[in-house]
Amino acid sequence: MQIVQHDARFASADQITPADLAAIADAGFRSIICNRPDGEGGPSQPASDDIRAAAEQLGLTFAYLPVTPGKIGADDVARFAQRLADLPSPVLAYCRTGNRATNLWQFAQASAVAAPVAASSPGTADEAQPWDVVVIGGGLAGISVTSSLLRRRRDLRIAIVEPSDTHDYQPAWTLVGGGAFDVKKTRRPMASVMPQGATWIRADAARVEPAQNLVRLTNGETVAYKQLIVAPGLRLAWERIAGLQETLGKNGVTSNYRYDLAPYTWELVQKMQSGTALFTQPAMPIKCAGAPQKAMYLACDHWMKRGVLPKVKVEFDLAGAVLFGVPTFVPPLMEYVKRYNAQLEFSSNLVAIDGPARKATFEVKDADGNVTRIDKRFDMIHVVPPQVAPDFIRESDLADAAGWCEVDHATLQHPRWPNVFSLGDVCSAPNAKTGAAARKQAVIVAENLLAARAHVEMRYRYDGYGSCPLTVEKGKVVLAEFGYGGKLLPTFPLDPTRPRRLMWFLKASVLPRFYWSGMLKGREWFTGASASDA
Repeated sequence: MQIVQHDARFASADQITPADLAAIADAGFRSIICNRPDGEGGPSQPASDDIRAAAEQLGLTFAYLPVTPGKIGADDVARFAQRLADLPSPVLAYCRTGNRATNLWQFAQASAVAAPVAASSPGTADEAQPWDVVVIGGGLAGISVTSSLLRRRRDLRIAIVEPSDTHDYQPAWTLVGGGAFDVKKTRRPMASVMPQGATWIRADAARVEPAQNLVRLTNGETVAYKQLIVAPGLRLAWERIAGLQETLGKNGVTSNYRYDLAPYTWELVQKMQSGTALFTQPAMPIKCAGAPQKAMYLACDHWMKRGVLPKVKVEFDLAGAVLFGVPTFVPPLMEYVKRYNAQLEFSSNLVAIDGPARKATFEVKDADGNVTRIDKRFDMIHVVPPQVAPDFIRESDLADAAGWCEVDHATLQHPRWPNVFSLGDVCSAPNAKTGAAARKQAVIVAENLLAARAHVEMRYRYDGYGSCPLTVEKGKVVLAEFGYGGKLLPTFPLDPTRPRRLMWFLKASVLPRFYWSGMLKGREWFTGASASDA
């Protein structure tokens, strides 16, 4: 059970059981509303009569107001509003996921006993009053842009579609894999980061229908919008490497791209005394393009300090042809490659892995484009999976030819659907997919969406800014900041190619605090966003 408090009188929750009621009563609730029809979930679903009996024994008032997913109508909203007026407060309403209860409350709050949208064509589901803005995604991009919007317009009715119960600070997972950060500090409950004033719809988006201004959810419900922000991130395609999923987290196979695996990376690094350590990087784009090599640098630094590096063969297999996409930063990175005696293998793409046999298979392309398969033995291997847009975006009318959500690279507005904007890893802008990019994009989208809403010129422009703190050793970072075309965009008046302890302090200490207390709260320090007449 997870309770989301909406105001002093009302909260919503997913399915509760009779065993939950004591805690609900202890939390101060006086009434329960069930919005889930009996029998909807089969035999495993507690009957409303059982919950009613247990609630009344604790002195809680119980009301049964079942609503069918995706079919909230005017009568449902009116009955719900009446229950809220009649029942002792605070009131807790529940359904399978909490979405129906939340929607009913939102419509009642807006005094919108609205008639459902008529089904004017096949596939158009019944839906109540559309949200002003629907945001798909509860990661950094989705939360920060929602916070930025609400700082500008508190009256906006915004819903965030996000299925996860937790929110992760992913940039620290590389540090976790290097023994420099506590993984538990990278995760918090999703409810704790939801912007006040926004409504959390806890479900997966299954399909976007921009012609009808609808988002269809995997639970069968639909969400109508006036404007849409697409920010679900990207999908880690582990399945594209044969045998990988079966061996992750064991047999020396790890990845800092997952919360539960980053600690295993550090475990392997600590145990390594000799042998072969492979580090891989798939074809671009990926989130944080420097992360694959950062895992290698931190491991090598640890082995060097322990005196075992000469006995470890280190190899970095890249699907691409360059170490880093911005040439300015390649020379300082190559100095560390030489220091650690790491072997670079370009145009070498991991395609299969046999964990028990400690064998990795790579497709290697030569200068003439010929591809051969090569098997390599390993004692440990750090794998970065291929990364793609979520399927519901790739298969929608929002996608470009590569499957990403298409946007104008400057305004971040969709070129064919003007009420749709996108930011973060899923958008098609050719910038580095980093949290720093999303932080700046949030301001651009917030300003331009409101301009579009007011039918005035969109004057804010995104310059492609992204940042990659390259942890070349424990205690030193090369802070790579750049925009479109590899243009350097340093925040500080310092040589950006020089490894610095100051930047390590920024990466390991300052940015995590700023993330939770600044970025997610819509604080736009150092965004550098400005209006343009272009």
